[in-house]
Parts: sequence; C-alpha cells; structure tokens
Amino acid sequence: MPLTDKFGRAITDLRISVTDRCNYKCIYCRTGNEGALYGDLPFADYLRMARVLASLGIRKVRITGGEPLLRPGIADFIRELAQLRDVDGQPLDLALTTNGHLLAGLAQPLKDTGLGRVTVSMDAVDPDRFARITRVPGGYEKVLAGVRAARQAGLGPVKVNCVLMRGFNEDQIVPFGMFAREENVIVRFIEFMPLEEGRVWSPNTVVPLDEILQRMQEYRPLVEIPHAHSETARRYRFADGIGEIGIIAPVSHPFCGHCSRIRITCDGKIRTCLFSVWDHDLHELIERGASDAELADFIRSVVQKKEARHHIGEPDFVPASRTMVHIGG
Repeated sequence: MPLTDKFGRAITDLRISVTDRCNYKCIYCRTGNEGALYGDLPFADYLRMARVLASLGIRKVRITGGEPLLRPGIADFIRELAQLRDVDGQPLDLALTTNGHLLAGLAQPLKDTGLGRVTVSMDAVDPDRFARITRVPGGYEKVLAGVRAARQAGLGPVKVNCVLMRGFNEDQIVPFGMFAREENVIVRFIEFMPLEEGRVWSPNTVVPLDEILQRMQEYRPLVEIPHAHSETARRYRFADGIGEIGIIAPVSHPFCGHCSRIRITCDGKIRTCLFSVWDHDLHELIERGASDAELADFIRSVVQKKEARHHIGEPDFVPASRTMVHIGG
C-alpha cells in the first residue's frame, strides 16, 4: 500500500536533517545567540529510517541541516543512501541543501557518491549585503565558488534559494534574475515564513509572489512553465529562453493541498509539516529495539496525523514547536 495520509495525499518526499549546527547566522533564521539544540544521530540510524520509508513509497530524499556539510562522513552516508531502492526497484532521487560555504571542495566527491542535485541557500548577490545577512565576512566568494563547482560537477540543475525579507534584500530580485542568466542556475525566491528563532515575523516582512513577478517582469518578460501538483515552486523562464526562476509562496499562495513531504529531524523525530506543534519520536523506537515492521507501522500511524494545512497569518495560528534550523530546511 502506498503511504498516504487521511486526505489522500501520497507521501513520496522525505527530508532528513543530519545536524542543526550551522556555520552561518542568517538574520531571517537565527538570533545569533543560539547554537545547536539537538544532538546528531549516527548515520546508520538515518539510513535505517530512510530504508524503511523507501519501502513505504518514499522516492525522493533531500539531506538538510543546519548545514549538512559540517558533518564528517556525509559523503559516505550519501553513498549508502544511493544504494537504496524505492518500491519499484529504482534508485532514490537524492538531493542536498547547503549554504554552499564548504561546497567548492566537496561538489565532485558528492557527485561521485551518487548525489543527484544540490540547492544552495544564498540571499544576496552583493558581497556586502551577503555578509550583513549571514553575519559571516567573506562568505559570498566561497558560496559563489561552491555554486560554480556544483554546476561543473554535474549536480544540476543547480538551484539557488533566496529567502526574501522586506527591508533586507527585496532589492536583490532583479540582480538574482541576472545571476540566473549569467551563472546558468535556477534561482528560487522563497516567501519569508514564521520559522525564525527571533520570532520577528509579521505579514509586513513578506515579499509576496505577485510583487516578485512584477519586479522581474519589469526587468525581462517571463513565461510560466507547467509544474507538477506536488512541486512547491511556481516556475518561470525568461521569454528569450535564457534563465529560469521559481517562486515558493507558502504565505500568499499555499500549496498544502498537494503536499507530499514528511521530515526527520536531526534527533530522529518525524514532523508531518513545517508548522507542526508536535514531533513523533521515531528514534526512540530504534533505541528500544523495534523491528523494521514496527517502525513502518509507526510511520503509517504518524502520516495519518498529517495536518491539512498551515494557518500562517490567521488569528488561530500557533508557531511551530521548532524553528527552521532545528527542523531541517
């Protein structure tokens, strides 16, 4: 039986956070005062979870953090993930999200392990603005080198994610359009969500999809690209065929009705939604010696509790029990 929730949504995508440590302190994510809150698990435990979930219908696995490239042994872990098969006997679709700071020297080794794609978080294409956002001097050049190394290694299409936050980087929209064309990457803009440690989110801080489109159209005409229902990004190419952007708009244009994801945190909890107010402890079952069949039964029961939607901006909205860096990007 495919893994489906009570709303009939097929669960095919898994995100595994392998650490909540990060070498950046981005203003839309971290206060700059908090560090890691949860311990990392042995890679063997994440691998077992992924294997059981693949047997239930997971087809795509994305490795996240924190910053996953901070963990020694990450390449060996990906190599083992690449040996897993989905229910049809096909290799899993493997991707990784990184801030790119350590990527330049690891791009080719990661490709050699069987990794398919990388997404790089990068919130400005101006070095000074980048340093103010990340609070890491000199990081821009390292991330740019990482993006280029990933493209050269064939970890593509390389995607560059930019979280837009009004008052900080909304003036980067057109420069990122230029960057997509010049660097041959897909730039994806993400609406700012209430998942930051400082809890400073308000509707006024969001740069919505329609505004992003208007600003980019003033630069160059766009043509929308059809996308699958479960895709989170609305995709557009420039009318002259050079360059692509995407917009992930969970605040202004929610896509919860087609959500196909579950998440595993670095300490082995299942989260059925980014905005869940509770976790489901899968690792505890492993510690108690549960069989794979028992893990599978637990996963099925948890998936039935998947939320219908988030409630961002509504009067009854309750913030998620963890912030983004402690969930997994």
